[in-house]
Formats: sequence, C-alpha cells, structure tokens
Amino acid sequence: MVPLYSLKSLGLDCSIFSCTFASKTKRFIVGELKPSQFSLQNQLLYRPLTTEILENPNNSTVAYLINSCGLSPEGAISAAKWVELQSPERADSVLALLRNHGLSETQISKMVRSRPQLLLANPEKTLLPKLAFFSSLGISRQDLAKTLAFNPKLLSRSLKKQIIPTYNFLRSLVSEKKLVAIFKHNSCIFVESNCNVLANIGLLRELGMPQSCISMLLAHYTTVLMINPENFGQLVGEVKEMGFNLEKSTSVNAMRALCGKNKLIWNRSREVFRRWGWSEDDVLSAFRKNPQFMIVSEKKLLQAMDLLVNKMGWPSEMIAKYPVVLSLSLERRLIPRCSVVKVLLSKGLVNENLNLGSVLLPAEKEFLGRFVTGYLKGVPQLWDVYQGKVDIQDV
Repeated sequence: MVPLYSLKSLGLDCSIFSCTFASKTKRFIVGELKPSQFSLQNQLLYRPLTTEILENPNNSTVAYLINSCGLSPEGAISAAKWVELQSPERADSVLALLRNHGLSETQISKMVRSRPQLLLANPEKTLLPKLAFFSSLGISRQDLAKTLAFNPKLLSRSLKKQIIPTYNFLRSLVSEKKLVAIFKHNSCIFVESNCNVLANIGLLRELGMPQSCISMLLAHYTTVLMINPENFGQLVGEVKEMGFNLEKSTSVNAMRALCGKNKLIWNRSREVFRRWGWSEDDVLSAFRKNPQFMIVSEKKLLQAMDLLVNKMGWPSEMIAKYPVVLSLSLERRLIPRCSVVKVLLSKGLVNENLNLGSVLLPAEKEFLGRFVTGYLKGVPQLWDVYQGKVDIQDV
C-alpha cells in the first residue's frame, strides 16, 4: 500500500473525506487551510488549490492520483483532465504490475504524470506482453525502469504494429548489443514512424556511405536519422561541403554536431574561437579533425583555452592543430598534466618549447613515465601535484 500523500509540506492540515468509485468507497486525504497558522502568502497560494481539488468534478480521480500514484495536487489536477477512473481496481493492477517489473514509486509517479492514460490499460493483455518483450531483449530491470519512466509512450504503442516491426528493422542493421543501447538512450524510435529513417538511410547509401557508418549513426545518434528527409539532405550536403568524406566515421560525428540545436552550439563555438584568433580555415580544419569538440559547453571551451593559452603559453593556433584536447576532461586530464609540466618548466627540467600534443595526448601510463616518475627524486611532490593534493606554488 502506497503511503497517503502528505499535504503538510504544502502548509495544509489534513482531514478525511470519502470518494465513491461505483459501489466501493475509498478514503483520501485532502487539506483545509487554517489561516491562523499560516502566512498570508501561503493562504493565497494554497486555498485556490485546495478548493480546486474539492470542487473538481473528477475529484475521486484526483485523490487517487495523489494518494496512490504520488502526484502533487497540481500534477493530479492536470493529469485528471486526461483520465477518469470509474473504479480503482484496474489502476491498482497497473501500478502493481509496474512495481513487479522494478519501477520505483518515483518512476511510477513520473510515468503517470506524463501518461495518465496508462492507468486505464489492461495490465494482462496490453502491458504485460510489452514488458515481457522488452525484458527478452536482454535489458536489465533497472535500465528498463529508467527507460519507461523517461518514455512511457513505449507502453502505449502497439506491440505487433509498431514495437516488433521497429525491432526487426533495427536488428537488420545493428547488433543486439547496439539495439539495446538504442532502446536505452534513443527509445523514441520505437514510438515514432520509421519512414524518415528509411528515407535518410536510403540517401546515405546512394551517396556511398558504408554500412558500418550507417550503423554507427543509427546506434549512437539515432535522432539525426529521424529528422525530415529534406532537412537531412541539407545536413548531408553541408557536411560534404565542409570537406568530410562520407566513407569515414568523422562524417557521422559531423552530422551530429551540425544537426538541430547542436548547430546553434556549433555557431557559438566558432565565434568563441574567432575571438581567440582562429581564422575560418582554422575552425574548419579543426572541425574536420575532431567534430565533437565544437559542441562542448562554452564554459569548458573558455576554461580550456584560458588554461592552455594564458597559463601554459601555448599559441592559440597550436590548439587548432590538436582540437581533440578540447574534448578531454579538464579535471581529470588537462589540469593535472598542465600542473605537472608547469612545475617542471619552473625548475628548468623540461624544454619550454614542449609540444602540446606530447603532453595531453599520450595515455596516462606513458605520460607518467615521461613526466612524473622520472623526476620524483628531484621533485618528490610531483605525484601529489598530479593528484591535485599540492598546489604548484607550494613546490
């Protein structure tokens, strides 16, 4: 039994009233304000809400959504516009089924708030077969619960007409493992028409993109393939004009970077680099080498450029030759390594013309062997500097 929703957090005292589902009476909590106990602001805020619950013609549904599904009063009033419960039995069965498949109360509340019509579904004939199918794909209970909470429409689509055909289509293009990844991260493809995807894949094949790149695009950036074919054609044309070869995987990353809202980020990044002295050719050359770096946050770009140019003294144009470094973690990679090199430079132990790529690109084992372990006798605190335990000014 789900605990009754407490209205005390809203500044409400609770009283009990009865609501009738057909012939069965069920008790729910509602609240009444006591003006003497609460501020004028709270009175103005919550009296209309409480009145709205009590006067709502569908108040038995509202009360059920609050008490059994964990919705807020505001959320329950909104959800009740889409569903009317004549009896609690079916809704109770739906909630029990979701709990039995690993969904938490928070996840169930999120699902009901987004898709309240699910409470009217037949749990045995409609919901259970879909849950069984998704589980058969090898998806863990935890991942299935997260995905359903994020996209409850999955339980509203036809298993035979939508979900299974989409599965068969995807399975013909990607491995079972990648299909599971698509379900976890891009489940929208299971609830939308695949007409755009088919048309866009057809275009890529006509232009010579190999199946490995198409599968990569489908597995990692599914939503790119779901856009309108006309817009997709323009996207592919722009990628080609920028000098990308559709036979290479970098073209896939470029499509992602230039698609939808990412294009706005791309344009913003271009302006950031122009302010740091990059030419248009520098921007495009760097983008062709590593498309991902153009869609990292502006804050990270500015912090990284400040560290590498202002604090380390590397020319801005050099970074354009190694754009991948701007995709690396500041905290785990750039700052620790730059701190070590800064100490070594201050003590004259390494050449001041040290190449940026030789510092930031090697794997950790190689970096430590070259810049840390070999200098520990002369600078015993160097390891602590690398781990961030000692500031470079204290060495």
